[in-house]
Amino acid sequence: MPAARLHLVRHGEVFNPRHVLYGRLPGFGLSEAGRRMAQEAAAYVQAMNRPLGALVCSPLQRTRESSEPFTALFGITPVIDERVIEPTNAFEGKRMRTAVLNPLNWRYLVRPSVPSWGEPFASIAARMRAAMDEAWDETESGDVVIVSHQAPIWIAHLAVAGEPLAHNPSTRRCALSSVTSFERSNGVWTEVGYAEPAVASAAVDVGAV
Repeated sequence: MPAARLHLVRHGEVFNPRHVLYGRLPGFGLSEAGRRMAQEAAAYVQAMNRPLGALVCSPLQRTRESSEPFTALFGITPVIDERVIEPTNAFEGKRMRTAVLNPLNWRYLVRPSVPSWGEPFASIAARMRAAMDEAWDETESGDVVIVSHQAPIWIAHLAVAGEPLAHNPSTRRCALSSVTSFERSNGVWTEVGYAEPAVASAAVDVGAV
């Protein structure tokens, strides 16, 4: 039998004192608050009283660190999957508020529906679907947790819901350490839940694109 439920878990708060868009840049790990948030997300999944059959995470530092509480609670070593990584973007290392004022950067903003600043939304949706399908099929029983990033999780949500992939990043419902849950029947994915077990109003969340 395949998996029973799949949870897309976003990483916790990142230590980002300069408030830059960190994208795929190295060296951006969790803050102390982010580690607590990751623990709360793992505890939330554990409280469902559902066995965990597989743990997958993006190769970036913040997602690997956010998977550690799941390993501690469930005794499962995460599998690294490049397909659930943060998308590329032209604004890595920059502060968005000032970057958009620079005329040299305006060419990256001309087609937000693609988007022109990075990896196409359709590409993100395709790789997330492939990763979700494979994790589901290869898990003999229990749930799957995939620790990923805001854009891939939100785009997976849009794709499953049959909604347009083009969107304003500021409108995403995908908080730090949130849990978006899905089930699959006859090859069709359905979203079955969304939770924010680690709500933190003071959290710094400016690194997503």
